[in-house]
Amino acid sequence: MSIDFPNLGIHLPYVIRSFSVFGYEIALYGITMALGILAGLYVAMWVAKKTGQDPDDYVNIALLGIVLGLLGARTYYVVFSWDYYKDHLNEILDFRGGGLALYGSLIGAVLAVMIYCRVKKLSILQVLDTACLGMVTGQIVGRWGNFFNREAFGGYTDNLLAMRLPLEAVRATEVTQQMREHAQVIDGITYIQVHPTFLYESLWNLGVLIVLVCVTLKMKQRYDGQVFLGYLLLYGIGRFWIEGLRTDQLRFWGTQIAVSQVLAAVLAVGSAVLLLLIRGRHKMKQ
Repeated sequence: MSIDFPNLGIHLPYVIRSFSVFGYEIALYGITMALGILAGLYVAMWVAKKTGQDPDDYVNIALLGIVLGLLGARTYYVVFSWDYYKDHLNEILDFRGGGLALYGSLIGAVLAVMIYCRVKKLSILQVLDTACLGMVTGQIVGRWGNFFNREAFGGYTDNLLAMRLPLEAVRATEVTQQMREHAQVIDGITYIQVHPTFLYESLWNLGVLIVLVCVTLKMKQRYDGQVFLGYLLLYGIGRFWIEGLRTDQLRFWGTQIAVSQVLAAVLAVGSAVLLLLIRGRHKMKQ
């Protein structure tokens, strides 16, 4: 049950995954996700108030976004894990069994914004600018669910932030040969040392949030959609790098190509091109 960061001198001897209440098992992963949603909603409402919007709209969007986000996250995961689920159809709707993909939840959340804005006749781009600040806040907090689950880590490393886990605490499919070659036996327990990619992404997203809030409130954005495109660009860059380290990648069927890494690259390049094009048009109008 231990999790260590040996090069930082941090030793956590007993990190639980879940706890029981009246016989019902509650996963810390789920609690972390819930806290991420609440934190994201708070930030979105705060920014909405600062920018003259109605904060209550973001409560309604969050409620719709939770439903569509969960469905999107599960659908994305199942589609790209179809080799397994085609023989286990009864597990497709088993959310408690694990298997949620962040990009799927992002697609679901954007769809929720589009539906709500169409019904309420709001500017989709303006709402996306605000909502994405809530999204990235939720990602900062929510990624720590992977910490409690001992998952979504990268290959072997001995860098400053290296994380050490008991071999028996992780899924065998996520353990590489290099990890086994560098495994350590301490007091009869075998440990592996890995990239804490959940931590990398959480810290990267914190930087993204700071930049985007400064653009929104301090530097003043020039047009609707600028912040959302900036989010896609910055998040895509970070996710492309971090996804390349992970050992649990979802891959295109029959290939070794990581789905999320390709999607991150497409979003980053596409948003960069759009930002440059829109900037050029604004300069021509001046």
